[in-house]
Amino acid sequence: MFLRSNSRIKDGKPHRYFSIVENRRLPGDKLVQRTVLYLGEINDQQRAAWRKTLQVFDESEQEYRTLSLFPDDLELPPDALDSVQVKLSGLELRRPRMFGACWLACELWHQLGLDEFWQQRLPEGREPVSWEKVLRLLVVNRLLDPGSEFHGHRQWFVDSAMDHLLETDFTVAGKDRLYRCLDRLLKHKQDLFIWLRQKWADLFQADFEVLLYDLTSTYFEGEMEQNPKARRGYSRDQRPDCLQLVIALVVTPDGFPLAYEVLNGNTSDRTTLRGFLDKIEASYGKARRVWVMDRGIPSEAILKEMREREAPTYYLVGTPKGRINQHEKQWLGLPWQKVRDSVEVKLYQHQGELYVLANSAGRQAKEIAIRRKRLARLLRKLRAMRKSLPKT
Repeated sequence: MFLRSNSRIKDGKPHRYFSIVENRRLPGDKLVQRTVLYLGEINDQQRAAWRKTLQVFDESEQEYRTLSLFPDDLELPPDALDSVQVKLSGLELRRPRMFGACWLACELWHQLGLDEFWQQRLPEGREPVSWEKVLRLLVVNRLLDPGSEFHGHRQWFVDSAMDHLLETDFTVAGKDRLYRCLDRLLKHKQDLFIWLRQKWADLFQADFEVLLYDLTSTYFEGEMEQNPKARRGYSRDQRPDCLQLVIALVVTPDGFPLAYEVLNGNTSDRTTLRGFLDKIEASYGKARRVWVMDRGIPSEAILKEMREREAPTYYLVGTPKGRINQHEKQWLGLPWQKVRDSVEVKLYQHQGELYVLANSAGRQAKEIAIRRKRLARLLRKLRAMRKSLPKT
């Protein structure tokens, strides 16, 4: 990369514009140039806009001095003090590294108190680099450029400024060290959620009375012989031929995770909720919480237990289609109540449960648009098939 300047005369005055340009070699030994960053105008008439400052450490005085930078082909302004002329044609950009995003991620790490938390649970031993720094590197990598530990070891760490921010060298990104760090975290999972819950409550006034619960799955294309949880089951990824794991997650409406669990790949959704109810209650105390779930997750027995708990637990869940048919006649005669510009509801109470029938004009328009888009795609395929048929 190099710095390029362009000059032009405007209103009888010279104006200079600068940009950072890089050379790229294409197949066939063709070289092209691409503008990476436009820096704008630098001229004597706009000194306040282009005059940059640089802190230089004076070894003789043992203190920092602030110098102003000027291009070498222009005379220094008479009011410029402590100035340095820079030969722009000799400037080169070598080994550019990401700093700002890494610094911000490390600052968030400190704001959440995670350095203090992990230093207590991952004490320093005979290792040359503390495990807290290794874990911070992993977390920052996941936040900025999610990838494998091997990718972070081979490329990402070299392209970032984490060595300066962690005040260490490449030892922190050793491949085996990254994998070994993950093995040390699992036993502290519950303590971590409790710590983050308190931090979120202090920093963001997060509310933990409404919880969203759902499950997903991830599949593997290998044999997974050393993972006993990898099983075949209902595949949300449309890959029933692969072994998979089921992941259950509890989050708040603001997106803060409270608990998660990695389950066997053949785990049924209906068998997972009871364990999470007990775990949340044991970790965060008894409270009148509201659980929001898909209708395929809770069974009737679980819903009955939630209603009969010592601290009543409320829930918002889709009604099974069979029960909708049972109460359809009672719903038809109820009046609609407008709650938003395009949303109307009917409220129906039966045996201690409140049923909400919603009519959303926005949702209806969205589903119609989805059907039309799908129909248009099918029509285009039919036309293409008709054109490809031989004429008879």
